[in-house]
Amino acid sequence: MNWFGDAYDKFTKYLLNEEIWQNIGMGILKIIFILAAASVVIRVGRVIVQNAFRVRTRAPIQLSERRIATISKLLENILTYVVFFIVIVMILGVLGIDTKGLIAGAGVIGLAVGFGAQNLVRDVITGFFILLEDQFSVGDYVRIGHFEGTVEEIGLRTTKIKSWTGEVHIVPNGIIKEVTNFSISNSVAFVDVNISYESDIQEAERIIEQLLDEMPAKYESLIERPQLLGVQQLGASEVTLRVTAEVQPMQHFAMARVMRKEIKLRLDEHGIEVPYPRMVLYNRQGQEKEKVH
Repeated sequence: MNWFGDAYDKFTKYLLNEEIWQNIGMGILKIIFILAAASVVIRVGRVIVQNAFRVRTRAPIQLSERRIATISKLLENILTYVVFFIVIVMILGVLGIDTKGLIAGAGVIGLAVGFGAQNLVRDVITGFFILLEDQFSVGDYVRIGHFEGTVEEIGLRTTKIKSWTGEVHIVPNGIIKEVTNFSISNSVAFVDVNISYESDIQEAERIIEQLLDEMPAKYESLIERPQLLGVQQLGASEVTLRVTAEVQPMQHFAMARVMRKEIKLRLDEHGIEVPYPRMVLYNRQGQEKEKVH
């Protein structure tokens, strides 16, 4: 019973020790102050980032709203993580825990992780610069290496590309060396029209020119009136005329199909023959010539 009484006396003295309660109170106040200061720093930092990008939107070279939102959100998250790390270290210091060893250990662990995750770090850095430099956006049609398709998603580590046949290719950002973006500038559609040698080439050109004058009013994807360049090639059984048209990005495939249809129908209306394979047979006995189509 004596040891129990001694323990009780020591615990009572500990609870009644004013210095201990003062230290606990000061520690709590310091922690509250640290948390409040961290909250203020995060809010002020977010406001600074948002205002910086508002100023950026008035610059001569502008980023898209989606890209601005992505980059600003990324910077806000980085700011939050850094502040939280500093807050944790400061709170541990208030609790009397030696943070020097913790920081040194974190440095060693970080170095080991850095050596073991070089590809991950490279992917993240490359993804950040893809977003920052606006190399391509979601919805763009691009060619990256031997992958070609529409960009479905851009992340800091990977980019997802969906081909026209439906496959989704997930490409690590670190291996992206060259990008061909088909959606930035206007596209050019071209159509080769074959005319038989028996047809009047000048009349065919006049009919096609008349059709091309009507097309800009019918199709909004055309940037300007299509151009008939003239004779492109003299084939074995046909004369090839080439027509080109500047269209909105990635509309050249559809417009080329439309122009082929429109030109074919207009030539048919005026009796201009499109060549097709022919074979001529000679009968030696009667010396008669017969055409087989």
